[in-house]
Parts: sequence; structure tokens; C-alpha cells
Amino acid sequence: AALLCTMTSFALTVPRDLPKIVLGSASRTRRDILTALGITFEVEKPDIDEKAIRHPDVETLVLTLGRAKAAALLEGERGERLRREGAWILTGDQVVICAGEVLEKPEDEAEARRFIGAYATNSPSTVGSAVLTDASSGQQWETVFKARVHFLPIPEDTVDELVREGEIFYCAGGLMVEHPLVQPHIRSMEGSMDSVQGFDAASVCGLLHKAAAARKVAG
Repeated sequence: AALLCTMTSFALTVPRDLPKIVLGSASRTRRDILTALGITFEVEKPDIDEKAIRHPDVETLVLTLGRAKAAALLEGERGERLRREGAWILTGDQVVICAGEVLEKPEDEAEARRFIGAYATNSPSTVGSAVLTDASSGQQWETVFKARVHFLPIPEDTVDELVREGEIFYCAGGLMVEHPLVQPHIRSMEGSMDSVQGFDAASVCGLLHKAAAARKVAG
């Protein structure tokens, strides 16, 4: 049996009787996506140095970062507690690619302005991952999702306001497609809005169903 929920433009299902779900991310948009799916969860922020993990292939990079975040949450007393609770840990990562450059979270105002200023002439793509880990068994399920956003020029006063608000500094590439100031300047999008925001809802539901099936087989 499954709970029916609505996300993006189509219906998705989430398995019933989920175990404790732990979101290994401080991202507000990832929290919002899980909440929209009707999933009850707790947030635990993994403590890793993301910039210390590098790989030339971006799909491998985002998966490696997602796995590393799960591994960090399973360390020490916290990890022991999550194993006892039989928790499922949901982690992931995302990078933005623009004009062949991999963009992560902007480090300062100048970098944020450079990132956003390039989007009208070089449509950014996002590559994201979701990794679901069964804390008790160590089994993992993972996926990669992609999207591309085509922008109109974003006015300087809009960029000024985004910089003042500061939330762009917590987003890969400073890319905030959900922001009311940004949405009027989106010409078109390939892929889902939630994918650009950090978690493709359909992919997350798919991972949950795979984990539920595996737990049912294991008894």
C-alpha cells in the first residue's frame, strides 16, 4: 500500500509505514520537497569537507558526496543510535554546470554575481544525486537526476536583492529557480523544478519503494 501525493505535475506514491527518515541536509528546499511528499522526517547535518572530495566526472562527484554524507552520519554515537532505530538516511548533493564550469556554492558576493550574470547567455544545467541508506543493514540505493534552465537576462537590481537576502550563498551556483524574484526571468526549463531545487521527487519516491521492497524481502 502507498500514500498518494502530488508533486510537480503528476501523482507520486510513497510507501506506507516508513521507518524513521533522516534527511542529511540543511537545505530548505530539500526539506520542502520531502514535506510536499507527505514524508515525516528529522534533519541531521553531516559534518564533512565537501571541497576535499573531487572527481572529474560530475555524476560520480555528486554520488560520492551523497555517500560521504551518509557515512558521516553513521559515525560514532549518532550512527549507533540510527542503526538501533533502523533509520533510513537520505542524502545527496548537487552541482551546477555553466559554460563548462562546475559551480558550487558561491564563496562571496563577486562570485555570486558572476554566476548569475552568466546564466542568460549560458544556460546552466544541474546534476544532482539522492542516496538512501538503510542504517541497520548498510544497504544503499542511489540515483542521479539532471535539469537545464534557460534564462532571460536577470536585472541588476534583482541580483542586488538576492545578494542582500543571502540565501543564494547556500545554493549551488547561486541558482534559486523557486525564488519569486527569479521566476519571471526563466524562459524555459528541461526537467523538473524539484530536480533543480535539490531533489527530484520522483527519484526519491523510487528509492523509497526499492528500500521498502528490500526490507520486506529481508523480513
